[in-house]
Amino acid sequence: MDSTSDPLLALRQAIKTKTPITYSTDSEPTTSLLAATHIVLSPTLSLPKSTSTRYSKPGTSASSPSDFFTIEAVYLAWLLRDAPVAEYMKQARENGLAVGFVSVTERKSIVEWLEGKINDLKRIVSIAEESTTPPGTPPHPGAAILPLTTPKRAAHTADTTTSPSKRRYVPDQQDVEVVKRIKQNEVELQDRNTVLRGTKPNNFSALRATYSEKLKKLKESKPGAGPVPASSAGPPMQNQYPIIMISSSPTALITMHNVKRFLQESIFESSSAARERAASAGNSRAEDVIHIDRRRIPPSSSSQPSSASRGEIQRYFVVDSTDALQKFGADAWERVVCVMTTGQAWQFRPYRWNEPRALFHHVKGVYVSWANEPPNTKIKDWNVTELKIDPHRRHIDKSVVAHFWQLIDDWTIANKPWLIKS
Repeated sequence: MDSTSDPLLALRQAIKTKTPITYSTDSEPTTSLLAATHIVLSPTLSLPKSTSTRYSKPGTSASSPSDFFTIEAVYLAWLLRDAPVAEYMKQARENGLAVGFVSVTERKSIVEWLEGKINDLKRIVSIAEESTTPPGTPPHPGAAILPLTTPKRAAHTADTTTSPSKRRYVPDQQDVEVVKRIKQNEVELQDRNTVLRGTKPNNFSALRATYSEKLKKLKESKPGAGPVPASSAGPPMQNQYPIIMISSSPTALITMHNVKRFLQESIFESSSAARERAASAGNSRAEDVIHIDRRRIPPSSSSQPSSASRGEIQRYFVVDSTDALQKFGADAWERVVCVMTTGQAWQFRPYRWNEPRALFHHVKGVYVSWANEPPNTKIKDWNVTELKIDPHRRHIDKSVVAHFWQLIDDWTIANKPWLIKS
């Protein structure tokens, strides 16, 4: 099908070709999706944002326009693809989609389809190549009615379309209404692979390498010689604290002045305000090494919050220069789990890996920016996760920091598990 005749394909084509997507109201450009009446996908294609797509809602019969997501809902799912769950739902409500937005569990799959990473999505209703009729439009008088019921009926319809001598099958209207009511009460089941595990396999190569080396040394040790010393078995940095490196740029959102309050207390304070507050207390210069104490709750105890299962205190160190990093020894880079960047490549020149792609292969990369800033094209190939801070709403800082620690935990467990305090 031609992408210009189908809203969903037109949106996918615009995203894959990186065509700027804008908004308009009464043919006048606007920057607000909420105030807009149309979504402009190309200079020659402008669609009302309430236009139905072929992406059907769960638990519907996919037989009327209200059973399909609008182009606005699908576009908003892609626009907020990296937003945390709470922020995504909040932004959807603020854009007028209190209902009718793509759910969080479905957002990843529709985003991958829009970006061309997958080609098939089971709830996107297929249309014949020659059809340009929007989903849910009543059939033209005399046109064949496609059954939406059992395979037996589908086979019967196929026979009527291939053999003109047979009578065309027309389903009973009462049966259609019954099927609609049944489908409205259907609950789409998700298994653990689609909801919890996802499609990306976990990488346990670092853990395997760790224990392979330990077992090798145990086998090589002579009988009766005693156990292998802890200093020679396992990773060299075992029982030491992980390190987070931040940018030394004075314009960075996270600096040595405000990082402790942000990561430990979940409160963002501008660097200048934090510096002035420290100066009034007699601390004119920021420390070059800062420790962060964080209570890490084990996943197994998250469902039973009690005083006995509140988790261990995990300590992290934060530095903003390689000079400060050298205080931890020659192998300090083995303890670095995260590098926060502002998107400026000069930050990495003195690092052990000064090329961004190589660096973020060995550490977790986090790009810190304001929530209202446009995407930074410089970091698209850097393998970093964006951490967006709202300029005004401090009540969402807690969810942003919680998302950051979840990223660090997941990466550290997969790549440097010996740094996690058990």
